[in-house]
Amino acid sequence: MMAALDPVTLAVLKGRLEQIADEMDATLFRSAFNPIIAEAHDASHGLYHAETGETLVQGKSGLPIFVGAMSFAVKAVIDKFGARGMISEGDVFIFNDPYEGGTHLSDFKLVQPFYRDGKLFCFLASVGHWHDVGGNVPGNYNPVATESFQEGMMIPPVKLFSKGELRQDVIDIMQANSRLPGSLYGDLNGQINALRLGNDRLGALLGEYGADTVAGAMTELRDRAGQLMRSLIADMPDGRYSADDFLDNDGIVDEPLRIALDIVIEGETMTLDFSRTSPACAGPVNISRSTAIASCYVALKHVFKDVPANAGVLEPITFVIPDDSLLSVKAPKPVGGYTETILRIIDTVFVALSDAAPEMVNGCAYGTINALSLAGHRKNGQRWVMFSFFGGGHGGNPEGDGLNHGNAPISTATIPPMEILEAAYPVRFTQWALRPDSGGAGRHRGGLGAIYEIELLEEKADVFLFGERGRFAPHGVVGGRDAALNTFTYEQADGAHTPPMASKMVGIKLAKGQKVRLETPGGGGYGDVLERAPDAVAEDVRLGYVSAEAAAKTYRTIIAADGSVDTAATEVLRAESAQ
Repeated sequence: MMAALDPVTLAVLKGRLEQIADEMDATLFRSAFNPIIAEAHDASHGLYHAETGETLVQGKSGLPIFVGAMSFAVKAVIDKFGARGMISEGDVFIFNDPYEGGTHLSDFKLVQPFYRDGKLFCFLASVGHWHDVGGNVPGNYNPVATESFQEGMMIPPVKLFSKGELRQDVIDIMQANSRLPGSLYGDLNGQINALRLGNDRLGALLGEYGADTVAGAMTELRDRAGQLMRSLIADMPDGRYSADDFLDNDGIVDEPLRIALDIVIEGETMTLDFSRTSPACAGPVNISRSTAIASCYVALKHVFKDVPANAGVLEPITFVIPDDSLLSVKAPKPVGGYTETILRIIDTVFVALSDAAPEMVNGCAYGTINALSLAGHRKNGQRWVMFSFFGGGHGGNPEGDGLNHGNAPISTATIPPMEILEAAYPVRFTQWALRPDSGGAGRHRGGLGAIYEIELLEEKADVFLFGERGRFAPHGVVGGRDAALNTFTYEQADGAHTPPMASKMVGIKLAKGQKVRLETPGGGGYGDVLERAPDAVAEDVRLGYVSAEAAAKTYRTIIAADGSVDTAATEVLRAESAQ
Protein backbone atom coordinates (compact mmCIF):
# COMPACT_ATOMS: atom_id res chain seq x y z
CA MET A 1 0.00 0.00 0.00
CA MET A 2 1.28 3.45 -0.93
CA ALA A 3 2.17 5.73 1.98
CA ALA A 4 -0.13 8.68 2.61
CA LEU A 5 0.75 11.79 0.65
CA ASP A 6 2.12 14.72 2.59
CA PRO A 7 0.06 17.93 2.27
CA VAL A 8 2.67 19.77 0.21
CA THR A 9 2.95 17.03 -2.41
CA LEU A 10 -0.84 16.73 -2.57
CA ALA A 11 -1.19 20.49 -3.12
CA VAL A 12 1.50 20.46 -5.82
CA LEU A 13 -0.12 17.55 -7.65
CA LYS A 14 -3.53 19.18 -7.40
CA GLY A 15 -2.13 22.29 -9.07
CA ARG A 16 -0.25 20.32 -11.72
CA LEU A 17 -3.31 18.25 -12.63
CA GLU A 18 -5.50 21.34 -12.87
CA GLN A 19 -2.84 22.99 -15.02
CA ILE A 20 -3.07 20.10 -17.49
CA ALA A 21 -6.81 20.67 -17.92
CA ASP A 22 -6.29 24.44 -18.10
CA GLU A 23 -3.68 24.05 -20.85
CA MET A 24 -6.05 21.82 -22.78
CA ASP A 25 -8.69 24.56 -22.50
CA ALA A 26 -6.24 27.19 -23.72
CA THR A 27 -5.09 25.05 -26.65
CA LEU A 28 -8.64 24.73 -27.97
CA PHE A 29 -9.59 28.34 -27.32
CA ARG A 30 -6.59 29.54 -29.34
CA SER A 31 -7.11 27.18 -32.27
CA ALA A 32 -10.90 26.87 -32.67
CA PHE A 33 -12.47 28.32 -35.80
CA ASN A 34 -15.83 29.43 -34.41
CA PRO A 35 -16.21 32.37 -32.00
CA ILE A 36 -18.44 30.38 -29.64
CA ILE A 37 -15.37 28.38 -28.65
CA ALA A 38 -12.54 30.78 -29.50
CA GLU A 39 -14.04 33.88 -27.89
CA ALA A 40 -16.87 32.69 -25.66
CA HIS A 41 -15.01 29.58 -24.37
CA ASP A 42 -18.01 27.26 -24.81
CA ALA A 43 -15.90 24.16 -24.25
CA SER A 44 -14.20 22.25 -21.46
CA HIS A 45 -11.61 19.60 -20.63
CA GLY A 46 -11.01 17.22 -17.80
CA LEU A 47 -9.54 13.97 -16.51
CA TYR A 48 -11.85 11.07 -15.66
CA HIS A 49 -11.67 7.81 -13.72
CA ALA A 50 -10.60 4.75 -15.73
CA GLU A 51 -13.38 2.48 -14.41
CA THR A 52 -16.29 4.71 -13.37
CA GLY A 53 -15.83 7.78 -15.58
CA GLU A 54 -16.12 10.04 -12.52
CA THR A 55 -14.65 13.53 -12.71
CA LEU A 56 -11.11 13.64 -11.32
CA VAL A 57 -9.93 17.06 -12.48
CA GLN A 58 -11.57 19.90 -14.42
CA GLY A 59 -10.25 22.96 -16.17
CA LYS A 60 -11.06 26.36 -14.69
CA SER A 61 -11.67 28.23 -17.94
CA GLY A 62 -14.36 26.13 -19.61
CA LEU A 63 -17.96 25.31 -18.80
CA PRO A 64 -18.48 23.48 -15.47
CA ILE A 65 -21.75 22.05 -16.80
CA PHE A 66 -19.71 20.18 -19.39
CA VAL A 67 -17.36 18.74 -16.80
CA GLY A 68 -20.29 17.34 -14.84
CA ALA A 69 -21.96 15.96 -17.95
CA MET A 70 -18.74 14.55 -19.38
CA SER A 71 -18.48 11.99 -16.60
CA PHE A 72 -21.59 10.44 -18.14
CA ALA A 73 -20.04 10.69 -21.59
CA VAL A 74 -16.91 8.84 -20.46
CA LYS A 75 -19.10 6.23 -18.75
CA ALA A 76 -20.99 5.76 -22.05
CA VAL A 77 -17.69 4.94 -23.78
CA ILE A 78 -16.71 2.56 -20.98
CA ASP A 79 -20.09 0.79 -21.14
CA LYS A 80 -20.16 0.48 -24.93
CA PHE A 81 -16.56 -0.36 -25.69
CA GLY A 82 -14.88 -1.36 -22.45
CA ALA A 83 -17.17 -4.31 -21.76
CA ARG A 84 -16.23 -5.76 -25.16
CA GLY A 85 -12.51 -5.16 -24.81
CA MET A 86 -12.58 -2.57 -27.58
CA ILE A 87 -10.63 0.21 -25.88
CA SER A 88 -6.99 0.39 -26.94
CA GLU A 89 -4.07 2.75 -26.65
CA GLY A 90 -4.28 5.35 -29.42
CA ASP A 91 -8.09 5.29 -29.61
CA VAL A 92 -10.16 8.47 -29.55
CA PHE A 93 -13.95 8.27 -29.37
CA ILE A 94 -16.29 10.97 -30.66
CA PHE A 95 -20.03 11.56 -30.28
CA ASN A 96 -22.68 14.14 -29.51
CA ASP A 97 -25.49 11.89 -28.23
CA PRO A 98 -27.20 14.11 -25.61
CA TYR A 99 -28.99 11.21 -23.98
CA GLU A 100 -25.76 9.36 -23.24
CA GLY A 101 -23.35 12.19 -22.54
CA GLY A 102 -25.68 15.05 -21.73
CA THR A 103 -26.36 18.57 -23.07
CA HIS A 104 -27.39 18.87 -26.76
CA LEU A 105 -26.36 17.98 -30.31
CA SER A 106 -24.12 21.02 -30.81
CA ASP A 107 -21.72 19.77 -28.13
CA PHE A 108 -19.25 17.24 -29.51
CA LYS A 109 -17.36 15.08 -27.02
CA LEU A 110 -13.97 13.50 -27.64
CA VAL A 111 -12.85 10.85 -25.17
CA GLN A 112 -9.33 9.43 -25.16
CA PRO A 113 -8.00 6.61 -22.95
CA PHE A 114 -4.64 7.35 -21.36
CA TYR A 115 -2.33 4.38 -20.90
CA ARG A 116 0.75 4.04 -18.71
CA ASP A 117 3.01 1.00 -19.15
CA GLY A 118 0.27 -0.76 -21.09
CA LYS A 119 -2.39 -0.19 -18.40
CA LEU A 120 -5.37 2.13 -18.64
CA PHE A 121 -4.71 4.96 -16.15
CA CYS A 122 -7.58 7.38 -16.81
CA PHE A 123 -9.48 9.12 -19.60
CA LEU A 124 -8.90 12.58 -21.05
CA ALA A 125 -11.92 14.30 -22.52
CA SER A 126 -12.73 17.39 -24.56
CA VAL A 127 -16.10 18.92 -25.37
CA GLY A 128 -16.88 21.95 -27.51
CA HIS A 129 -19.91 23.66 -28.99
CA TRP A 130 -19.67 23.39 -32.79
CA HIS A 131 -21.12 26.21 -34.87
CA ASP A 132 -23.56 24.19 -36.96
CA VAL A 133 -24.37 20.48 -36.99
CA GLY A 134 -27.28 20.37 -39.42
CA GLY A 135 -30.94 20.30 -38.44
CA ASN A 136 -33.73 22.66 -39.40
CA VAL A 137 -32.23 25.86 -37.99
CA PRO A 138 -28.76 27.32 -38.67
CA GLY A 139 -26.89 27.22 -35.39
CA ASN A 140 -29.16 24.38 -34.16
CA TYR A 141 -31.20 26.16 -31.48
CA ASN A 142 -34.55 25.22 -33.01
CA PRO A 143 -37.28 26.47 -30.65
CA VAL A 144 -40.05 24.57 -32.46
CA ALA A 145 -38.36 21.17 -32.70
CA THR A 146 -40.53 18.25 -31.63
CA GLU A 147 -37.88 15.56 -32.05
CA SER A 148 -34.09 15.50 -32.05
CA PHE A 149 -33.93 14.83 -35.79
CA GLN A 150 -35.01 18.45 -36.32
CA GLU A 151 -32.13 19.73 -34.17
CA GLY A 152 -29.14 18.30 -36.02
CA MET A 153 -27.20 15.15 -36.83
CA MET A 154 -26.64 12.72 -33.97
CA ILE A 155 -23.44 10.71 -33.83
CA PRO A 156 -23.36 7.80 -31.34
CA PRO A 157 -20.08 6.90 -29.64
CA VAL A 158 -17.72 5.81 -32.46
CA LYS A 159 -13.97 5.66 -32.92
CA LEU A 160 -12.43 8.73 -34.54
CA PHE A 161 -8.97 7.21 -34.07
CA SER A 162 -8.47 3.46 -33.88
CA LYS A 163 -5.10 2.56 -32.34
CA GLY A 164 -3.72 5.87 -33.56
CA GLU A 165 -5.14 5.73 -37.10
CA LEU A 166 -7.56 8.49 -38.09
CA ARG A 167 -10.88 7.40 -39.57
CA GLN A 168 -11.44 10.02 -42.26
CA ASP A 169 -14.82 8.52 -43.16
CA VAL A 170 -16.23 9.67 -39.81
CA ILE A 171 -15.07 13.23 -40.49
CA ASP A 172 -16.54 13.10 -44.00
CA ILE A 173 -19.95 12.14 -42.60
CA MET A 174 -19.92 14.97 -40.08
CA GLN A 175 -18.77 17.61 -42.57
CA ALA A 176 -21.45 16.54 -45.06
CA ASN A 177 -24.11 17.32 -42.44
CA SER A 178 -22.94 20.83 -41.53
CA ARG A 179 -23.67 24.17 -43.17
CA LEU A 180 -20.17 25.22 -42.11
CA PRO A 181 -17.91 22.21 -42.74
CA GLY A 182 -14.73 24.29 -42.54
CA SER A 183 -15.61 25.55 -39.08
CA LEU A 184 -16.44 22.01 -37.99
CA TYR A 185 -13.10 20.72 -39.25
CA GLY A 186 -11.16 23.46 -37.50
CA ASP A 187 -12.91 22.97 -34.17
CA LEU A 188 -12.45 19.20 -34.38
CA ASN A 189 -8.72 19.54 -34.94
CA GLY A 190 -8.48 21.99 -32.07
CA GLN A 191 -10.01 19.40 -29.77
CA ILE A 192 -7.72 16.65 -31.12
CA ASN A 193 -4.68 18.82 -30.41
CA ALA A 194 -5.94 19.63 -26.91
CA LEU A 195 -6.11 15.92 -26.18
CA ARG A 196 -2.61 15.39 -27.55
CA LEU A 197 -1.25 18.13 -25.33
CA GLY A 198 -3.07 16.67 -22.32
CA ASN A 199 -1.63 13.25 -23.11
CA ASP A 200 1.91 14.69 -23.24
CA ARG A 201 1.53 16.74 -20.05
CA LEU A 202 0.05 13.87 -18.06
CA GLY A 203 2.77 11.53 -19.29
CA ALA A 204 5.43 13.98 -18.13
CA LEU A 205 3.77 14.32 -14.71
CA LEU A 206 3.65 10.56 -14.22
CA GLY A 207 7.25 10.31 -15.32
CA GLU A 208 8.20 12.81 -12.62
CA TYR A 209 6.11 11.52 -9.70
CA GLY A 210 5.12 7.98 -10.67
CA ALA A 211 1.71 6.60 -11.60
CA ASP A 212 0.95 5.32 -8.08
CA THR A 213 1.60 8.69 -6.47
CA VAL A 214 -0.52 10.61 -8.97
CA ALA A 215 -3.35 8.07 -8.75
CA GLY A 216 -3.20 8.32 -4.98
CA ALA A 217 -3.50 12.10 -5.18
CA MET A 218 -6.56 11.81 -7.40
CA THR A 219 -8.21 9.43 -4.94
CA GLU A 220 -7.31 11.63 -1.97
CA LEU A 221 -8.71 14.76 -3.61
CA ARG A 222 -11.99 13.00 -4.34
CA ASP A 223 -12.25 11.66 -0.80
CA ARG A 224 -11.55 15.07 0.68
CA ALA A 225 -14.25 16.67 -1.46
CA GLY A 226 -16.78 14.12 -0.24
CA GLN A 227 -15.76 14.59 3.40
CA LEU A 228 -15.97 18.37 3.14
CA MET A 229 -19.40 18.20 1.48
CA ARG A 230 -20.68 15.98 4.28
CA SER A 231 -19.34 18.35 6.89
CA LEU A 232 -20.90 21.43 5.26
CA ILE A 233 -24.26 19.70 4.82
CA ALA A 234 -24.18 18.63 8.47
CA ASP A 235 -23.82 22.29 9.47
CA MET A 236 -27.18 23.06 7.86
CA PRO A 237 -30.42 22.54 9.76
CA ASP A 238 -32.23 19.32 8.95
CA GLY A 239 -35.49 19.83 7.11
CA ARG A 240 -37.33 20.05 3.82
CA TYR A 241 -36.74 23.12 1.68
CA SER A 242 -38.71 23.75 -1.51
CA ALA A 243 -38.71 26.03 -4.54
CA ASP A 244 -40.84 26.27 -7.66
CA ASP A 245 -40.01 28.15 -10.84
CA PHE A 246 -41.29 28.10 -14.41
CA LEU A 247 -40.20 28.07 -18.03
CA ASP A 248 -42.24 30.41 -20.26
CA ASN A 249 -43.27 27.54 -22.56
CA ASP A 250 -41.74 24.79 -24.66
CA GLY A 251 -41.93 26.66 -27.97
CA ILE A 252 -44.80 24.45 -29.15
CA VAL A 253 -47.55 24.84 -26.56
CA ASP A 254 -47.87 28.26 -24.95
CA GLU A 255 -48.18 27.02 -21.37
CA PRO A 256 -45.68 27.36 -18.52
CA LEU A 257 -43.65 24.38 -17.39
CA ARG A 258 -42.91 23.87 -13.71
CA ILE A 259 -39.43 23.11 -12.39
CA ALA A 260 -40.01 22.09 -8.78
CA LEU A 261 -37.40 21.04 -6.24
CA ASP A 262 -37.69 19.67 -2.72
CA ILE A 263 -34.39 19.45 -0.87
CA VAL A 264 -34.29 17.18 2.16
CA ILE A 265 -31.34 17.56 4.53
CA GLU A 266 -30.73 14.76 7.00
CA GLY A 267 -27.49 14.83 8.90
CA GLU A 268 -24.61 14.63 6.43
CA THR A 269 -26.76 13.81 3.40
CA MET A 270 -28.94 15.77 1.01
CA THR A 271 -31.69 14.59 -1.33
CA LEU A 272 -32.67 16.64 -4.37
CA ASP A 273 -36.19 15.58 -5.33
CA PHE A 274 -37.65 16.84 -8.61
CA SER A 275 -40.81 14.69 -8.47
CA ARG A 276 -43.17 17.69 -8.73
CA THR A 277 -41.60 18.90 -11.99
CA SER A 278 -43.69 18.91 -15.18
CA PRO A 279 -43.63 15.79 -17.36
CA ALA A 280 -41.73 15.64 -20.62
CA CYS A 281 -42.97 18.21 -23.13
CA ALA A 282 -43.32 18.37 -26.90
CA GLY A 283 -40.73 21.12 -27.42
CA PRO A 284 -36.95 21.31 -27.00
CA VAL A 285 -36.63 22.31 -23.33
CA ASN A 286 -36.43 18.71 -22.18
CA ILE A 287 -33.11 17.44 -20.82
CA SER A 288 -31.60 14.05 -20.08
CA ARG A 289 -31.04 12.78 -16.55
CA SER A 290 -27.28 13.17 -16.93
CA THR A 291 -27.72 16.84 -17.85
CA ALA A 292 -30.02 17.41 -14.85
CA ILE A 293 -27.49 15.92 -12.45
CA ALA A 294 -24.66 17.93 -14.02
CA SER A 295 -26.62 21.15 -13.53
CA CYS A 296 -27.15 20.30 -9.86
CA TYR A 297 -23.39 19.77 -9.57
CA VAL A 298 -22.83 23.30 -10.89
CA ALA A 299 -25.46 24.78 -8.54
CA LEU A 300 -24.00 23.04 -5.51
CA LYS A 301 -20.50 24.25 -6.38
CA HIS A 302 -21.87 27.82 -6.36
CA VAL A 303 -23.15 27.25 -2.82
CA PHE A 304 -20.32 25.09 -1.47
CA LYS A 305 -17.53 27.18 -2.93
CA ASP A 306 -14.60 25.68 -1.02
CA VAL A 307 -15.19 22.06 -2.01
CA PRO A 308 -12.71 20.74 -4.62
CA ALA A 309 -14.34 20.39 -8.04
CA ASN A 310 -14.53 16.65 -8.60
CA ALA A 311 -16.95 13.74 -8.23
CA GLY A 312 -16.73 13.92 -4.45
CA VAL A 313 -19.13 16.89 -4.57
CA LEU A 314 -21.99 14.51 -5.37
CA GLU A 315 -20.96 11.69 -3.02
CA PRO A 316 -23.47 12.60 -0.23
CA ILE A 317 -26.22 13.65 -2.69
CA THR A 318 -29.22 11.52 -3.73
CA PHE A 319 -31.29 12.46 -6.79
CA VAL A 320 -34.96 11.71 -7.33
CA ILE A 321 -35.92 12.40 -10.95
CA PRO A 322 -38.96 10.50 -12.27
CA ASP A 323 -38.61 8.78 -15.65
CA ASP A 324 -41.50 10.74 -17.16
CA SER A 325 -40.06 14.12 -16.13
CA LEU A 326 -38.86 16.72 -18.61
CA LEU A 327 -35.57 16.33 -16.69
CA SER A 328 -35.00 12.71 -17.74
CA VAL A 329 -36.08 12.23 -21.34
CA LYS A 330 -34.92 9.62 -23.85
CA ALA A 331 -34.42 9.84 -27.61
CA PRO A 332 -35.91 11.25 -29.74
CA LYS A 333 -37.39 13.88 -27.42
CA PRO A 334 -35.89 17.25 -28.38
CA VAL A 335 -33.29 18.70 -26.00
CA GLY A 336 -31.75 21.54 -28.02
CA GLY A 337 -32.69 24.24 -25.50
CA TYR A 338 -31.15 22.43 -22.55
CA THR A 339 -29.44 25.61 -21.36
CA GLU A 340 -32.74 27.25 -20.43
CA THR A 341 -33.85 24.31 -18.30
CA ILE A 342 -30.59 23.77 -16.45
CA LEU A 343 -30.49 27.47 -15.59
CA ARG A 344 -33.91 27.07 -14.00
CA ILE A 345 -32.67 24.04 -12.04
CA ILE A 346 -29.80 26.14 -10.69
CA ASP A 347 -32.28 28.85 -9.71
CA THR A 348 -34.43 26.39 -7.75
CA VAL A 349 -31.37 25.15 -5.85
CA PHE A 350 -30.48 28.73 -4.89
CA VAL A 351 -34.02 29.59 -3.77
CA ALA A 352 -34.57 26.33 -1.87
CA LEU A 353 -31.27 26.58 0.00
CA SER A 354 -31.84 30.25 0.83
CA ASP A 355 -34.03 29.07 3.71
CA ALA A 356 -31.45 26.56 4.92
CA ALA A 357 -28.30 28.64 4.45
CA PRO A 358 -29.11 32.27 3.60
CA GLU A 359 -25.48 33.23 4.17
CA MET A 360 -24.31 30.91 1.35
CA VAL A 361 -26.63 31.57 -1.60
CA ASN A 362 -27.06 34.15 -4.35
CA GLY A 363 -30.09 35.71 -5.92
CA CYS A 364 -30.99 34.06 -9.21
CA ALA A 365 -29.04 35.09 -12.29
CA TYR A 366 -30.75 36.30 -15.45
CA GLY A 367 -31.64 32.76 -16.43
CA THR A 368 -31.44 32.57 -20.24
CA ILE A 369 -28.65 32.49 -22.80
CA ASN A 370 -30.92 34.13 -25.42
CA ALA A 371 -29.59 31.94 -28.24
CA LEU A 372 -29.96 34.19 -31.27
CA SER A 373 -29.16 33.16 -34.82
CA LEU A 374 -29.04 35.37 -37.92
CA ALA A 375 -28.28 33.52 -41.15
CA GLY A 376 -28.25 34.17 -44.86
CA HIS A 377 -26.06 34.34 -47.97
CA ARG A 378 -23.54 36.97 -48.95
CA LYS A 379 -23.56 38.58 -52.38
CA ASN A 380 -21.04 35.99 -53.60
CA GLY A 381 -23.39 33.19 -52.55
CA GLN A 382 -21.38 32.18 -49.49
CA ARG A 383 -23.53 31.12 -46.53
CA TRP A 384 -23.08 32.90 -43.21
CA VAL A 385 -24.48 31.93 -39.81
CA MET A 386 -24.14 34.22 -36.83
CA PHE A 387 -25.04 32.20 -33.77
CA SER A 388 -24.35 33.75 -30.40
CA PHE A 389 -25.57 33.95 -26.84
CA PHE A 390 -25.95 37.06 -24.74
CA GLY A 391 -25.41 38.15 -21.16
CA GLY A 392 -27.39 39.49 -18.24
CA GLY A 393 -27.15 40.26 -14.54
CA HIS A 394 -26.11 37.92 -11.77
CA GLY A 395 -27.88 37.78 -8.44
CA GLY A 396 -27.02 39.82 -5.41
CA ASN A 397 -25.11 37.80 -2.82
CA PRO A 398 -24.27 37.90 0.89
CA GLU A 399 -21.11 39.91 0.23
CA GLY A 400 -22.27 42.44 -2.35
CA ASP A 401 -24.12 43.35 -5.51
CA GLY A 402 -24.45 40.99 -8.44
CA LEU A 403 -22.24 41.14 -11.50
CA ASN A 404 -23.43 43.38 -14.34
CA HIS A 405 -23.62 41.81 -17.80
CA GLY A 406 -22.15 38.44 -16.94
CA ASN A 407 -22.49 35.09 -18.64
CA ALA A 408 -24.81 32.36 -17.46
CA PRO A 409 -23.74 30.66 -14.20
CA ILE A 410 -23.32 27.34 -15.98
CA SER A 411 -19.94 28.57 -17.15
CA THR A 412 -16.95 30.82 -16.83
CA ALA A 413 -17.31 31.67 -20.50
CA THR A 414 -17.48 35.18 -21.90
CA ILE A 415 -19.94 36.94 -24.18
CA PRO A 416 -18.54 37.00 -27.74
CA PRO A 417 -17.19 40.54 -28.24
CA MET A 418 -19.13 42.92 -30.45
CA GLU A 419 -16.01 43.63 -32.55
CA ILE A 420 -15.52 39.93 -33.32
CA LEU A 421 -19.15 39.46 -34.34
CA GLU A 422 -19.16 42.55 -36.53
CA ALA A 423 -15.92 41.49 -38.20
CA ALA A 424 -17.17 37.99 -38.91
CA TYR A 425 -20.75 38.67 -40.01
CA PRO A 426 -22.70 41.32 -42.00
CA VAL A 427 -24.22 42.99 -38.94
CA ARG A 428 -23.75 46.20 -36.97
CA PHE A 429 -24.45 46.61 -33.27
CA THR A 430 -26.21 49.94 -32.91
CA GLN A 431 -26.48 49.46 -29.16
CA TRP A 432 -24.51 47.39 -26.63
CA ALA A 433 -25.22 48.80 -23.20
CA LEU A 434 -26.24 48.08 -19.64
CA ARG A 435 -30.01 48.06 -19.02
CA PRO A 436 -31.05 50.49 -16.25
CA ASP A 437 -33.47 49.27 -13.56
CA SER A 438 -33.09 45.65 -14.65
CA GLY A 439 -31.41 44.32 -11.49
CA GLY A 440 -33.57 43.07 -8.64
CA ALA A 441 -33.67 45.43 -5.67
CA GLY A 442 -32.28 44.39 -2.31
CA ARG A 443 -29.75 45.09 0.39
CA HIS A 444 -27.38 43.87 -2.28
CA ARG A 445 -28.73 44.72 -5.72
CA GLY A 446 -28.86 42.24 -8.56
CA GLY A 447 -26.52 42.93 -11.46
CA LEU A 448 -27.82 44.69 -14.56
CA GLY A 449 -28.87 43.04 -17.77
CA ALA A 450 -27.96 44.44 -21.16
CA ILE A 451 -29.46 45.98 -24.28
CA TYR A 452 -28.29 44.65 -27.64
CA GLU A 453 -29.56 46.13 -30.89
CA ILE A 454 -28.34 44.52 -34.12
CA GLU A 455 -28.79 45.92 -37.63
CA LEU A 456 -28.60 43.71 -40.72
CA LEU A 457 -26.15 44.89 -43.39
CA GLU A 458 -26.84 42.21 -46.01
CA GLU A 459 -29.96 42.23 -48.19
CA LYS A 460 -31.87 39.67 -46.12
CA ALA A 461 -31.53 37.15 -43.33
CA ASP A 462 -33.51 34.60 -41.35
CA VAL A 463 -33.64 35.14 -37.59
CA PHE A 464 -34.28 32.59 -34.85
CA LEU A 465 -34.50 33.19 -31.10
CA PHE A 466 -34.45 30.65 -28.29
CA GLY A 467 -34.74 32.41 -24.95
CA GLU A 468 -36.53 32.37 -21.62
CA ARG A 469 -37.53 34.60 -18.71
CA GLY A 470 -40.00 36.49 -20.88
CA ARG A 471 -42.83 35.81 -18.42
CA PHE A 472 -41.21 34.65 -15.18
CA ALA A 473 -38.57 37.00 -13.78
CA PRO A 474 -35.38 35.90 -12.00
CA HIS A 475 -36.09 35.62 -8.28
CA GLY A 476 -34.46 37.41 -5.41
CA VAL A 477 -33.63 35.63 -2.15
CA VAL A 478 -33.69 36.44 1.56
CA GLY A 479 -36.24 39.18 0.90
CA GLY A 480 -34.63 40.49 -2.29
CA ARG A 481 -36.83 41.54 -5.21
CA ASP A 482 -37.17 39.94 -8.62
CA ALA A 483 -35.27 41.29 -11.64
CA ALA A 484 -36.72 42.61 -14.91
CA LEU A 485 -38.18 40.32 -17.55
CA ASN A 486 -36.49 39.42 -20.83
CA THR A 487 -37.79 41.24 -23.93
CA PHE A 488 -37.14 40.78 -27.65
CA THR A 489 -38.35 42.93 -30.53
CA TYR A 490 -37.73 42.77 -34.25
CA GLU A 491 -38.43 45.29 -37.00
CA GLN A 492 -40.64 44.65 -40.01
CA ALA A 493 -41.96 46.97 -42.72
CA ASP A 494 -44.98 47.80 -40.55
CA GLY A 495 -43.01 48.49 -37.36
CA ALA A 496 -41.72 46.65 -34.30
CA HIS A 497 -43.02 43.22 -33.25
CA THR A 498 -42.55 40.85 -30.32
CA PRO A 499 -42.76 37.03 -30.38
CA PRO A 500 -46.26 35.66 -29.61
CA MET A 501 -44.62 33.16 -27.23
CA ALA A 502 -42.55 35.88 -25.53
CA SER A 503 -39.08 34.35 -25.79
CA LYS A 504 -39.00 31.90 -28.70
CA MET A 505 -39.56 32.31 -32.42
CA VAL A 506 -38.46 31.00 -35.80
CA GLY A 507 -38.95 32.28 -39.33
CA ILE A 508 -38.35 35.97 -38.77
CA LYS A 509 -37.41 37.56 -42.10
CA LEU A 510 -35.15 40.56 -41.78
CA ALA A 511 -34.37 43.02 -44.59
CA LYS A 512 -31.32 45.23 -44.92
CA GLY A 513 -31.33 48.02 -42.35
CA GLN A 514 -33.86 46.33 -40.07
CA LYS A 515 -32.92 45.53 -36.49
CA VAL A 516 -33.51 43.06 -33.72
CA ARG A 517 -33.30 44.14 -30.08
CA LEU A 518 -32.71 42.14 -26.91
CA GLU A 519 -33.21 43.60 -23.43
CA THR A 520 -31.97 40.95 -21.06
CA PRO A 521 -32.91 40.42 -17.40
CA GLY A 522 -30.79 41.43 -14.47
CA GLY A 523 -30.16 39.26 -11.43
CA GLY A 524 -32.40 38.86 -8.42
CA GLY A 525 -31.75 40.95 -5.33
CA TYR A 526 -30.42 39.75 -1.97
CA GLY A 527 -31.91 40.92 1.31
CA ASP A 528 -34.47 43.53 2.32
CA VAL A 529 -34.52 46.51 -0.02
CA LEU A 530 -34.83 48.96 2.88
CA GLU A 531 -31.51 47.70 4.26
CA ARG A 532 -29.66 49.14 1.28
CA ALA A 533 -27.73 52.21 2.34
CA PRO A 534 -29.14 55.41 0.81
CA ASP A 535 -25.63 56.42 -0.27
CA ALA A 536 -25.37 53.16 -2.26
CA VAL A 537 -28.67 53.97 -3.95
CA ALA A 538 -27.41 57.46 -4.81
CA GLU A 539 -24.28 55.93 -6.35
CA ASP A 540 -26.48 53.58 -8.42
CA VAL A 541 -28.40 56.60 -9.70
CA ARG A 542 -25.19 58.48 -10.47
CA LEU A 543 -23.89 55.53 -12.48
CA GLY A 544 -27.17 55.13 -14.34
CA TYR A 545 -27.84 51.67 -12.88
CA VAL A 546 -31.04 52.81 -11.16
CA SER A 547 -33.32 55.66 -12.20
CA ALA A 548 -34.26 58.38 -9.72
CA GLU A 549 -37.87 57.23 -10.07
CA ALA A 550 -36.98 53.65 -9.12
CA ALA A 551 -34.84 54.92 -6.26
CA ALA A 552 -37.89 56.62 -4.79
CA LYS A 553 -40.46 53.94 -5.59
CA THR A 554 -38.46 50.80 -4.86
CA TYR A 555 -35.65 51.82 -2.52
CA ARG A 556 -37.67 54.59 -0.79
CA THR A 557 -34.70 56.91 -1.29
CA ILE A 558 -35.06 60.47 -2.54
CA ILE A 559 -32.22 61.76 -4.67
CA ALA A 560 -31.77 65.54 -4.78
CA ALA A 561 -31.08 67.51 -7.95
CA ASP A 562 -27.34 67.54 -7.22
CA GLY A 563 -27.26 63.72 -6.96
CA SER A 564 -26.99 63.56 -3.18
CA VAL A 565 -29.43 61.83 -0.84
CA ASP A 566 -32.24 64.01 0.48
CA THR A 567 -31.88 62.57 3.96
CA ALA A 568 -34.97 64.11 5.53
CA ALA A 569 -37.31 63.11 2.71
CA THR A 570 -35.79 59.64 2.61
CA GLU A 571 -36.28 59.09 6.34
CA VAL A 572 -39.94 60.11 6.06
CA LEU A 573 -40.50 57.83 3.07
CA ARG A 574 -38.82 54.84 4.70
CA ALA A 575 -40.69 55.38 7.96
CA GLU A 576 -43.96 55.31 6.04
CA SER A 577 -42.92 52.06 4.35
CA ALA A 578 -42.05 50.44 7.65
CA GLN A 579 -45.51 51.08 9.08
